[in-house]
Amino acid sequence: MNLKLKIWRQKDANSKGQIVDYNITDVSPDMSFLEMLDVLNESLVEKGEEPVEFDHDCREGICGTCSLQINGEPHGPDRGVTTCQLHMRKFKDGDTIYIEPFRAKAFPVIKDLIVDRSAFDRIQQAGGYVSVNTSGNTIDANAIPINKHDADEAFDAATCIGCGACVAACKNASAMLFTSAKVSQFALLPQGQVEATERVLNMVKQMDLEGFGNCTNTGACEIECPKGISLKNIARMNREYLAASLKG
Repeated sequence: MNLKLKIWRQKDANSKGQIVDYNITDVSPDMSFLEMLDVLNESLVEKGEEPVEFDHDCREGICGTCSLQINGEPHGPDRGVTTCQLHMRKFKDGDTIYIEPFRAKAFPVIKDLIVDRSAFDRIQQAGGYVSVNTSGNTIDANAIPINKHDADEAFDAATCIGCGACVAACKNASAMLFTSAKVSQFALLPQGQVEATERVLNMVKQMDLEGFGNCTNTGACEIECPKGISLKNIARMNREYLAASLKG
């Protein structure tokens, strides 16, 4: 395939960015999207030009660092995949493809297609953990039986990889789906009950401090999420937050 790429180029967070046109030829439908960008960058380096900066790590759909906005969609036109799992067979010969970084106030651009998503890290640090005092003493594993439905839902919430597609898909750049997934994976399990009140209050507070918007109730976050995180988690977080607020 021969394709026309329109890629966002930006030197750093303080510089003004712009869309730059690139033509690429002989793209195999079996290439992954990131492989196609690798080929483009090889040709740019050979010409003595600056390669396009993009972030990636595992290339297996489990880390989320490869996040890109492709033709206006987080992770591109496929469903249930991250950018690194997207293949060029989803495009046609002669297509024009717009490639941009995720857009959100809380995700400032570092360079080109790479954004700073450390806001997610700070939300998790605010409460996405269970405190256990090991202090050199061996502690038996929790032996409380857990309802299978709750265990399954907790596991589903825990599959969130923090890629930020939910934020990029939301017109308010809301992080409600991400935060609620991190709250839910503990709220559904006995290990998470001790700190439940502090957890949800602290994580929601940090989410607001980072500058994320409010939930729009449009459901775009769930549709674009590569792991299919359910909107039910947002409802659960709202209930947890209300209960925690009444206790406080």
